[in-house]
Order: sequence, then C-alpha cells, then structure tokens
Amino acid sequence: MEAMDWGRELQRVSFVNRTCVFFGQRSCWLQSLCKQKYKLFFAWIFPWKVLLHGLIYLLHSASKLTVSQASKNISLGSSLTAVENGSFWSSPSGDFAFGFRKIEKDGFLLAIWFNKIPEKTIVWSANGQNLAPKGSRVELTSDGSFQLIDPITKEIWSVSTRVEVSYAAMLDTGNFALFTETSENLWQSFDHPTDTILPGQVLHQPAQLVSHLLPNNHSKGRFLFALQYDGDFVLYATDFPTDSVNSAYWSTRVFGRDISVGSNSSTRNLPMAWSILSVMPANICNGINGRIGGGACGFNSYCNFNGTNKSCHCPIGYSIIDPNDVMKGCKQNFVLQSCDETSSEAHLFDFIEMPHIDWSNCDYEYFKPVSEDWCRQACLEDCLCVAASFNDGACSKKNLPLFNGRFDSSFPGKSLVKIRKDNSSTLVRGDINPKNGKSKLFVIGLILLGSSVFLILLLVVAVCGVLYWFCCTNQKVPKTSRFVSNMTLRSFTYEELMEGTNGFTEELGRGAFSTVYKGVLPDIPGNLVAVKKLKMVNESEKEFEAEVSAIGQTHHRNLMQLLGFCNEGEHRLLVYEFMSKGTLASFLFEGKRPSWYQRVQIAIGTAKGLLYLHEECKSQIIHCDIKPQNVLLDDSYTAKISDLGLAKLLKIDQTVTTTAIRGTKGYVAAEWFKNKPITMKVDVYSFGVLLVELICCRKSFDVNVEDENKMVLIDWAYDCFHHRRLDLLVEEDKEAQIDIRSVEEYVKIGIWCVQEDPSARPSMKQVVQMLEGFMDVPNPPNLASFASEC
Repeated sequence: MEAMDWGRELQRVSFVNRTCVFFGQRSCWLQSLCKQKYKLFFAWIFPWKVLLHGLIYLLHSASKLTVSQASKNISLGSSLTAVENGSFWSSPSGDFAFGFRKIEKDGFLLAIWFNKIPEKTIVWSANGQNLAPKGSRVELTSDGSFQLIDPITKEIWSVSTRVEVSYAAMLDTGNFALFTETSENLWQSFDHPTDTILPGQVLHQPAQLVSHLLPNNHSKGRFLFALQYDGDFVLYATDFPTDSVNSAYWSTRVFGRDISVGSNSSTRNLPMAWSILSVMPANICNGINGRIGGGACGFNSYCNFNGTNKSCHCPIGYSIIDPNDVMKGCKQNFVLQSCDETSSEAHLFDFIEMPHIDWSNCDYEYFKPVSEDWCRQACLEDCLCVAASFNDGACSKKNLPLFNGRFDSSFPGKSLVKIRKDNSSTLVRGDINPKNGKSKLFVIGLILLGSSVFLILLLVVAVCGVLYWFCCTNQKVPKTSRFVSNMTLRSFTYEELMEGTNGFTEELGRGAFSTVYKGVLPDIPGNLVAVKKLKMVNESEKEFEAEVSAIGQTHHRNLMQLLGFCNEGEHRLLVYEFMSKGTLASFLFEGKRPSWYQRVQIAIGTAKGLLYLHEECKSQIIHCDIKPQNVLLDDSYTAKISDLGLAKLLKIDQTVTTTAIRGTKGYVAAEWFKNKPITMKVDVYSFGVLLVELICCRKSFDVNVEDENKMVLIDWAYDCFHHRRLDLLVEEDKEAQIDIRSVEEYVKIGIWCVQEDPSARPSMKQVVQMLEGFMDVPNPPNLASFASEC
C-alpha cells in the first residue's frame, strides 16, 4: 500500500486520552487495524473501544543504532525556527521529518512526524508540557550542544550528553539521533518515547508511554501504557495530572510464552515476526473502577458501553463541563441542598430514577435490609446525600463527587439522583448565620418588617403613578404595555437600543419578519446582546405579543433567554442574550466539520429544549419553525432554540390547533398542506430533518449533488438504512464511522420523526429517551407506508 493510502487509514486512529502503540507496516492488514478514531495509533487503543487490533511484537533490534543506516547528516551550527510552514530536517526517504508543528496560536511543538501523508501524524514530541512560542529555535550549536530556546534565548528543552556531539541525523526508522565524530550514538529519540513505538524501537524495562491530553494538546494525558519488570504490558488510568498509576484496566498477559527476556531483565527481545490478534474487554466502563479518580468518563458522569463504543453522559440535572474534554465530567445545574440547621429543604428536592446505572466505590453509608421508600427518605433528609443506589433491599448513600459511573444492563438496581423539583439554577441562599436562636428570630423579624414597609411604600408609589397617569395625561395605555406589565422583563426605549446597537449597524441575521443586530448594553451581564427588530407586517403585533408572553415565561438551558423588549410607537424589538458561536447552520454547513460528539450533544440539547416547550413549561408551545438557523450556540456550544415568534400557544387542556402555514420549506410536516389539525408532532417532524442534517453535516435539500437520488437528504438516509449502507452517509467523517452503531440508531430516530402519519411519530420525550440510550429504537417502517393523497 502506498504511503498516501496507508496515511489516510492512519487518520482513522485519531483521538486522544488513549494509550496505545504503533508498529507501522505498510501492508494490507493495516486497513483493518486502523479503523479506530484514536490518535495514539493502534495496538493498545484505550478505553471504550479498547480494541486491541494488533498486539504486534517488537522487532529485535540492537539497543544502540549506528550510522550504517542511511541518513542526512545535520552539521554543527544548524538550526530550525518555529514559524508557520517552516523548514524541517527530513529522513533520506522523506518518510519522517523533525521540526516544529504549530499546535495552537503562537504555540509550537518540537516533534517527529510522518511526512508523506496529508495528516502529518506526530510520533514523538519533546516539549508537549511547554509549547514553544513563535520565533523559538532548536539548534545544534558549534560547541556540540542540542537545545530548544525561546526568542529571548531562555532554554525550553535540551539534551545532555557525556561527550561532545559532532552531528545529528533524522533516520528512515523515525529515530532522531546525535552522534560523535566516530559515529557513536550519544542520544536518540527512540530511548525517550512519548506516546508511540515504531518498528525497530526497543523498550527497556521498566518503560512507559503516556497518552497526550487532547487533539491539540500534547501534554501528558490520563492514560499510561507500561512495560513492567515482570514482562507484562499493562494499560493504566493515572492520577491525572501526575503519572502515578491508579487503575489497571487491561493487560496483554503474554509473558512467559513466545517472548524471551534478556539476561539482565532490562530489555524485551521479541521474535522477528508479526503476530496479529484482537482483544476486547467485556465492558470498558467497568474496567476502570478504582477507589479514587474519575473512572472512565470523569466525575459526576456515567459511562455507557454498547459492545463496541463507549460514550459519556451526564445525569438529568447535570451538564458537561467542557464539550471538548468529556473527562472533565459534569456539573450540577441547580443549587445543592442546604445544610444550615435553621432550614430544612428536603421538600424542595426529588429524585430522578436511573435504572441499571450505578456509581461504585463512592458510597459513604450502606443499609440493608430496607425498602426503596426508606432509602429515598434517608437521602432526602441527609443534606450531604446527592444520590442513592437501591438494589435488592440494599441502600447506598453517595456524596460528591460521583465517580466510576456506568450503565450496565446486568446491574439489576437503580440510582436515585437528587435534584431540585424546579431544577432551577437561579435559587440562591442567604448568608445570614446568627449564633443563637434569639438572634435568628430577631434578624428574621427585621427582614419581615423591612420587607413589609418596603412593599407598602412600593404599593403607594405604584398607586400614585397610576392615578397620575389616568388623571394628568390624555394618553391611553398601549395594549402591548398592559400585556407585558406583569412580566419580569426589562423595558428598553428605542433610543437606548439605537445607541446600544450603534444605529443598528452590525447585522447578525435576518428572516421574513425580523432582522437581528449585535448590541452592547452596559446594564446587561456580559454586556453583549442580540436585538431583534420586527418588521411592520400584518401579523407583527400578534407575533410580538406571542414572543413576549411565551418566551418571557420560559426558562430552560436549551432555550435562548429573552432579556427585555421595546414597544414604542411603531418600534417593536426584542433583546436576547448574545450567542457567541452563532447559528447551528453556520457551525454545521460552513467551515470545518464539527466533531461527532459535538453534533450528538447539540441534537440532545435541541430535543430537550423542544420537550420543555411541549410538556414542561407553563403554557404548551408549538415552535413551528425548527431548523438550523433557529438553533444557536453559546460559548460552550450548548444548543439553544431561538425565534419563538412563529409559535402557536396552546391552552393547558388543548392539544391541537389550526393556523396558517408556518415554517420553512424542507422542514415542514405534511399536515400543514392538508388542512389537518396542527399538533406538537410538526416540531417532531422538523427535528427529525434537523437530526439527519446533524448526522450527515449537509443540508436537507441540495440541488448541487451529482447523484439526484441524494438531493433530498431524508430520502437518501432512508435508502442507505434500507440497504445497510449507512457508511455512505458519513464516508468523510472518520469519528462517525467509528461510532457507526450510534449513527444507525440516530438515523432510525430521524426516520421515525418524519413519518407521514403524525400519530406514528414519537413524542419529544420519547425522542430524548432514545437519543440518550434509555429506550430501544425499533426499525422504522418505509417512509411511504403512511403516505396519502394531498
């Protein structure tokens, strides 16, 4: 296989926080070995897949290489400078290169990489813990020292040798070495591996490799591969950020068979042959299960292993801390229960049941035999208890942080996760803490008295204001002013918004009924806002009232927050929180493809926002226009549904409505065109289209595709599902290809959502449960099976 071909296959092993070893051989079996997404190459691919696609024996080699290998000598006085697209030292064949790689803005890594493949995969690095700034230099000085210095000549990294170096060489083996005048090897990169082993490289006992942290962060990560004194190869989770080992989760156990150990027990001498085998732990989520540490997914999260792939999830009421690093775990979205002896908050909390899920090794109390009701009550009355597990009459209390969380269908019990009933993150507690009961009563009395006086004064002012308005002016109260008078939204003047948007100059987006501008308002947290200016059309007043009344009473982390409004004469404007990452449409269809993990989280977040609108907010809302342009992303790429202006409010006891056709072509359900009742299932249809767009990273309708069968995305997706060729939907997406089983599940959900018959579509609650893996997804029927005459 040519270098370009096997190089493309190497990209399949892209990801981090994985410990593994690469023993590259350009042969056809590499294609089957390199179908992982992990970037530390293969053989020991850490967690969640831990698919040992090649326990490959190291080639026997002398511990010291000589210059009998072909090389291009690098003479004294040579140097390289850290600049973008700078020069490098290549091996004679050009297979490998030594030089600087730009990792982040003005941050450079001194590294060795495969130089004949587009991905330029790094196999060794010198300064992962301390990136070099632009302008730094690595040089082989005239006095024979080899060092990396920053622009002000401060040393970042260097090599110490016992005698003077005469020259250096980048060898065809991928080894960078320093030599004496007599060609004696003084130092070589092969003796200092980072996260990769190459053919011909010898491991000296004890030896270890440490994964790098993130795709663009080559500092030491959370997993370690070790060649131990007993000759065994073992994978460990570490006590990050140190290299000390925590939990061993996999071992080769090959010692004592085909392998001979050198007489000094310091070097593994292995036969000169390739041996390929595949090993998969029964459940990687259960594999990392130490007494300390975050487990396989980080603190306050839980791991789900479907037999091939591992995924990390947050319990309900929690959210991921960093979408770019799931190992940082999850955080609470609500204020924890108070332990103040003066207040009992047990009545403010309830439990979310999570069957087959447990956080092991973090119990602080254990009771048996007890009932589940007793277990619930015991945790409610204990302010330190954040969750409890119940299994066969046994109750275990757990406190923060939760760790070693995993979903295991063989675990018959359940976890009871404590959350606030209102699931509100805005509740705060006072910090008054008197020393005795009398002072407490005195303070409480003062607060009540002060509050009463304040309310009375406020009422007097309000009455006087109303009397003045009616008695001393001839103006009528505008309808919209009365309409929003009881809402906790700020009322802005048109002049304020004109000034805050600099005359409405910086446009963020526009639609049929409005244009959105970027603004700066000093009294708003963060200052930045998005100001939506409604156009004067027939329905603009109705649209304005619907948005203000509906959005002003909705509060959910997956809904865009309305901060205020302006209703002044002909001017009707809405002021929203500013979404720094823009619309999902630009994120998904423009520029670099988002990661598979990000797209899945956006899908789940959007689904949860719709579930809230349909079933959980005070007034049920049909959005009517779900599309990528109406899903925005904040700093953490959290999905937030926007533009409820087309929403149709439902009364609590009302389930259907009829209205004029609304929405956007390509996302509109068939019932809009058939004069049939409009239910919440129209949003389910639109979400199904959006979900398939997220899977495939392309628009729902594209006339520019070469194959006309691919123009309508949902139809093409169904054809790929029907013919068992889902790989065609994600053929350019290596991360999604690795997780093809999840791709299939999500495509099936999308097909169910766009069924012609609204009653055949799932509810958004069912969609959320299916997306999160808590409900099985049956095979959907043919898309045309529910079709009928228009």
